[in-house]
Amino acid sequence: MTKKLGLVIDLDTCVGCHACAVACKEWNGGSFVSGPLTDYEPYGKEPSGVWFNRVRHYEAGEYPQSKTLNVPMSCMHCEDADCVTVCPTGASYKREDGIVLVDQDKCMGCNLCSWACPYGARELDESSGTMKKCTLCVDRIDNELLPPEDRQPACVLACPTHARHFGDLGDPESSVSKLVTEREGFGMLPELGYKPVNRYLPPRSAPQVLQAASSAPSPTLSERVAGWVNKLVER
Repeated sequence: MTKKLGLVIDLDTCVGCHACAVACKEWNGGSFVSGPLTDYEPYGKEPSGVWFNRVRHYEAGEYPQSKTLNVPMSCMHCEDADCVTVCPTGASYKREDGIVLVDQDKCMGCNLCSWACPYGARELDESSGTMKKCTLCVDRIDNELLPPEDRQPACVLACPTHARHFGDLGDPESSVSKLVTEREGFGMLPELGYKPVNRYLPPRSAPQVLQAASSAPSPTLSERVAGWVNKLVER
């Protein structure tokens, strides 16, 4: 059985708070695996810098049945990772557990891997001149000095709604695999053939908003407030 460590992200419970992105930036900024993550304009009008995890926001459906979708995007740790294939120096490589990493000592910043990635998961650090990306916090998950419950990526531990899950997606009996099966999880852009390991759980249907049968106009705010006050007085 091939091990495939990756993330499962629940689009139904993700609230777009960016806690995952901030926790990722904080942890990996001091990581020996990726090195510092440069901030170019941290306090300017348009803050910029190197981030491993970014959250995109979309509006799905039509009012009143619309729903905001918050979609975190990072490296998918693809089975057939072209970013590894095109790397001329061997800096991009895939571990036996499926995690795709970049050897900072071998990377020359040629950008070929970035062009090969359809998910925009790689970012060139202008300070170091090397490519950087999500490492699944290998320095956490491999650290046997940490309690087992803490050997997870920083983004998973920081998520306040538990929308992020980490585990072996190559094991059909793992908790993440069962979650994907139960909720019919999907991979991003499967038609490209990269076979992304990370999975997304689709949002549940929006609750139906019942329309009032009466054609009478809705009461104004002042009328509603007056009604509440009268009820309180009658008590």
